Amino acid sequence: MNDKSPLTAERVRADVAELLGRDPGSIDPEESLLDLGLDSIRIMSLIDRWRAAGATVEYPDLAERPELAHWISVVTGEVAA
Repeated sequence: MNDKSPLTAERVRADVAELLGRDPGSIDPEESLLDLGLDSIRIMSLIDRWRAAGATVEYPDLAERPELAHWISVVTGEVAA
């Protein structure tokens, strides 16, 4: 985890929504992103994007709990709204 990540909850939500082809507001923070169509390749692309932005995140951190709320917490240190 990175408590000083430059990423915001909004950015994480927008990045996930972009890969799913959905409106960011339509993703339930507790719904499984795998059930929505996210796969391991897309997860890795998100990790690469977020690392480039300064986050410290590993694949198992996200794969263990593929819910947006958890990912926002891991990537940004924020609590998802």
